[in-house]
Amino acid sequence: MIQKPRGTRDMLPNEMERRREIEARMRARARLYGFREIATPVFEELELFTIRSGEGIINEMYVFEDKGGRSLALRPELTAPVLRMYVEEGRSLNKPVKWCYFADCFRYERPQKGRYRQFWQFGAELIGADSAIGDAEVITLGYDLLRTAGVQFVLRIGHLSFMRTLLADLADGDRKKIRGFLDKREEEAAITYLRDIGRDDLCDPLLRLCGARILEDIFAIIGEIPEAARVREMFAILDASGIPYEINPAIARGLDYYTGVVFECFAEGLGAENQILGGGAYRLAHLFGGEDTPSAGFAIGFDRVMVALGEAGWIPWQPQVMIITTSEGRDYALTIAGQFRMNGIITETDLMDRSFSAQMKAAGKSADYAVIIGKDEVATGTITLKDLKAGTQEKITADEAIQKLTSI
Repeated sequence: MIQKPRGTRDMLPNEMERRREIEARMRARARLYGFREIATPVFEELELFTIRSGEGIINEMYVFEDKGGRSLALRPELTAPVLRMYVEEGRSLNKPVKWCYFADCFRYERPQKGRYRQFWQFGAELIGADSAIGDAEVITLGYDLLRTAGVQFVLRIGHLSFMRTLLADLADGDRKKIRGFLDKREEEAAITYLRDIGRDDLCDPLLRLCGARILEDIFAIIGEIPEAARVREMFAILDASGIPYEINPAIARGLDYYTGVVFECFAEGLGAENQILGGGAYRLAHLFGGEDTPSAGFAIGFDRVMVALGEAGWIPWQPQVMIITTSEGRDYALTIAGQFRMNGIITETDLMDRSFSAQMKAAGKSADYAVIIGKDEVATGTITLKDLKAGTQEKITADEAIQKLTSI
């Protein structure tokens, strides 16, 4: 028996209906902010991803050579493809450009709960806005999308200028090492590294900065910085919008292209892999041949959203109807089925040429209501609507049945 590849999943109808419902809610919410959906190719030139992350990322990707000898890769994330698309297709658009997307990505990594080799991201990118209110809107949208989906989570916000200022006189390689430790939440490893390079003087300030949760306490440690006014304005906008958050100066985000605010959301019920959203301000367009363009965005791990929701993410219940008929009533039954479906009622008919009793038995397994059509119903232009859970039934017109079922 041929099985699905490791790190992938088959999704049966119940799961797909749940996912589509949550997708629809999130898409509709993003549209209220003016973000419009786009799509990019599933595979891209390999250089699109290595140009900013280096050749080392190849080991974590699905890479292949096509028949023309071109090095291609299945997309491991969507920010780079979206900015490539902006440079290629969207530079003449009015600024800011507000795009969102929902698509699958591929990474060759060890599968575990909430982490797969094929996974889905819902994200948004705000391109061309360089302002505190732009940063705040991106954070607000991310928060609002998770809230709309029904996830319980904590939003944590930082700014790269905090650590950049504290570690300003370190060599580039040392700063990158420290940032790597902080990105993995390994503060003790960062302290050990500072001691190893003879910078014990930074250990206490680093620990105090990592533990600071009040903005003015952060500035007391690092001093006033050029970005201070914009940072204060952004947090003031979030406060005015009623967005609950925690300040965390230790947020580093592992990607080198982030330039300013960074933020993450952590959900309940996911164990160690509990980060469900990550994003921040960045500059990427110039790497792909465009102008240096300020941008901000985020990606939501949609698979983790569904794990976090559990059964809470179930779709609103809709009654399902099975039409039971004899051969004499088939044409009339098809007419009734069409009317029901036109009114948004899930309606099935027998496709197996089963007997009347076999149809009733099948309906009891999959439907909430049976619509029974026999000679009398055909003659009188009515139907018999049977509630399969309650065991009650009544002879009514199709219009009356539609009104009843659509009001449930």
